[in-house]
Amino acid sequence: MRNYDALALFSGGLDSILAAKTIMAQGKKVLCLHFVSPFFGKPGKISHWRAIYGLDIQPVDVGAEYVRMIAAGPKHGLGKFLNPCIDCKIFMLARAKAMLEEFGAQCILSGEVLGQRPMSQRIDALHIISRDAQVRDVLVRPLCAKRLPVTPVEESGFIDRERLFDMHGRGRKDQLRLAEEFGLTEIPTPAGGCMLTEMESVRRYFPIFKHLSPPRPADFELSNIGRQHWAGKLWLSIGRNQSDNARLESLLSPEDLVFKTQDFPGPLAVGRRYPGSDWEEAAIRDAAAYVASFSPKAVRFVRPVQVNVAGFEGSPVGVVPSRETALGWREPTWEEALPEKRAMFGTEIEDDR
Repeated sequence: MRNYDALALFSGGLDSILAAKTIMAQGKKVLCLHFVSPFFGKPGKISHWRAIYGLDIQPVDVGAEYVRMIAAGPKHGLGKFLNPCIDCKIFMLARAKAMLEEFGAQCILSGEVLGQRPMSQRIDALHIISRDAQVRDVLVRPLCAKRLPVTPVEESGFIDRERLFDMHGRGRKDQLRLAEEFGLTEIPTPAGGCMLTEMESVRRYFPIFKHLSPPRPADFELSNIGRQHWAGKLWLSIGRNQSDNARLESLLSPEDLVFKTQDFPGPLAVGRRYPGSDWEEAAIRDAAAYVASFSPKAVRFVRPVQVNVAGFEGSPVGVVPSRETALGWREPTWEEALPEKRAMFGTEIEDDR
């Protein structure tokens, strides 16, 4: 295993690139840690990032730990949706600290900029994050270090504080100027990239936190694909196109029900069976009729059609395609989820948006 001087939190955003590059410019070996979960992370882009930015980057799968953290209720609260921005940074820094010895590294780098985010990058929030992650002795924030107290890593001379920066606020002029100095030819957009900050994604996730105990990363990965429909505790993921169908197939669990209309083109649908979900025969037939309704040719056929249901001994089942079934399948809405979210996690705190 190659030894490094520093481990850097690396999202793929401009700030994380610049933080790593700043310390590399001091002659230090930096390994960038790209954390991956169902909510964030783009491991498919790592090869591109390595090539274009000249960085060593390693993916780190934190899905199971991260899901447990949210399900338990983040200590420092959630933002407008399901984003635990302060606890998220604490989580990542603590994880990086646990990896220091493995790589022989002496410090951790973070691309935070003082005042850039109202929830997690206030001065008090930065102190809370470093305190609760127990990284005060090893953390360096290269982009805003000169606006923060000197750290032991800088005081020792291992990192030259004079070559760090004093960036602050929401503007990007300083970052873009530094990117030009480093010769970056591709500048990432400032989008956050975390699906927990998006209403469209979160309305898919909330029923999983509500009904599945404990939820698994695979459940959220499934919910990221196609349409999500619920009838009480019963859950259907329905593909919108061939790409969705292929992705759904790749995420199947042995206990899942898989619906596909016979003789007519139409979507693949997955009925996830989990403790507490009651997939009796009547419910399976109801779901089959609903899934068949997404096949226009099956609907125009007028007469009953056959739906294959993998995982059900009575397959195939004959049904009349219908969106108006007894179970009342529907997509969840944020308006319905918001009061339940507040009941489970408390009122939202100031958001990082």
